[in-house]
Formats: sequence, C-alpha cells, structure tokens
Amino acid sequence: MALDKTVATPAEAVADIPSGASLAVGGFGLSGNPIQLVEALLEQGADDLSVVSNNCGVDGWGLGVLLSAQRIRKMTSSYVGENKEFARQYLEGELEVELVPQGTLAEKLRAGGSGIPAFYTRSGVGTQVAEGGLPMRYDAEGNVVKASEAKPTGTFVLGEQYVSVDPAERQVYVLEESIVTDVALVHAKKGDRHGNLVFNKAARQFSVPAAMAGRVCIAQVEELVEPGEIDPDEVHLPGVFVHRIVEVGTDIEKPIEKRTVRQAPGEAQEETR
Repeated sequence: MALDKTVATPAEAVADIPSGASLAVGGFGLSGNPIQLVEALLEQGADDLSVVSNNCGVDGWGLGVLLSAQRIRKMTSSYVGENKEFARQYLEGELEVELVPQGTLAEKLRAGGSGIPAFYTRSGVGTQVAEGGLPMRYDAEGNVVKASEAKPTGTFVLGEQYVSVDPAERQVYVLEESIVTDVALVHAKKGDRHGNLVFNKAARQFSVPAAMAGRVCIAQVEELVEPGEIDPDEVHLPGVFVHRIVEVGTDIEKPIEKRTVRQAPGEAQEETR
C-alpha cells in the first residue's frame, strides 16, 4: 500500500467497486454522509449491493439515491424511519432488510475491523433479535418469505473468572457475528495523504467502525493536509485502515434532517393543526 493514498476524484475512488459488492457506509442520520462517493457510485452503475449503515439516508439524499435507483439488494441497519421509498420497497418485496440494535451494529462493525469474529451481548435477549422471526423480506402480497434465524445464547456473569460472584447473577447473552464488507465509504472533516482521519462530532459515531470493517476503505475529506499536520492526539481513525482518500472541499451541501428553532421573543405562537 502506497503511503500517499490520494486519488483525484470520487469517480476514480469508486471505479472498481463491482456489482454485488458489500458496503459499510458511515454517517449518522444525514450527518457525515459520504454523498460525493455515493453519487459517484450511482453514476458508475454498480448494483445488487448489500449495504451496512446506521440508516439509509432519506428520499433523494445519502444512500437514498442508490435506493431510489434500486441499486441496493439488502440493507443492514438500525433506523429506517425517515425514508418512504425504503418502506415501500421493503413492504412490497423489493428490498431485504436486516434490523440490528444500534449499539450492536456499531460493535459488529468494530469487531470485524478488529479481527474479532463474534461477541456476546445482552442487547436483543428475549426478543426476535435473538429468538428469530424478524421479517427480512416480504413478497408483493405482503407475506413474509424470509425471516431472521435464532442466534446462539450463553449464560455469564461479568468478571466471574476474576472476582467473587453469586451464581444467581448469571444472565443470558446472545452471540452476534461481526461484520466485514468488501468496501467502506466514509466522510471526514480532515485527513492527510497517509489516510489519518478526523471526523466532526456526530459523524464520528458510525464512521470509525464502518471504516474499520471495510477490506478497502475509501474516505472523502473536506480538507486534505500534509502528513504531520494533524496532531496524533486528534486522529480518530489511523491511516492503516484507509486505502484511498479524495478531497471534496468544504463548500459541499450539508442538509439538515430535522430543524428545530425556538420561538422568537414577542412572536405569537402559531396554532398547529
């Protein structure tokens, strides 16, 4: 791997992603979506994609543009409630969906990037997440044609090998397999030519584990700097995880998913119907 990992354009960065590839995509809501990479992939034409991301954007933005073009075969997500086209494709049998608790999804990605094949967690115990039966695909008539399978469980007491514990404290945990994808796409506020990345606030939530999970990680950055210009203490993701980096500038569009403003002093409260 070359130390200088920069490529000239988003189109060049995603040019070799094939149809049928699996993608881990960073971002949290509309924060930190690698939209220039997503739009370049849309233009490139790859389809039949299996995508792992916290959510699937919204109609017409983020991963929503790939979804609307029916380039996505399967979504593995935590939150999907802001995309009407997503709901339509899912309920009409055009899209397979694997729902995963949010913290579990982040850990599945992080574990995959860390070489950990599986882990036990309390999240999902006693629900269809562990017991199986979550609808993953419907047919056109609304019948469930594919559902999640039951997962292995085990009973543990945290730290029982090292501290005195009461056996009655044993609890059930569910075994979750980690996630590794062919490619990861992430957006960062700043990066250097070696691939060291700095994310901005909430964009850091899923971008770091998503980047770690990709066998090839492609990062778009608002600002590209020279090696050594980022304080090592400020690096959120070391360049060892990043394979390609492309600068997209600071003037890119950043839509707000939901805007909340307070009432101006003296302004009459509008009645909402």
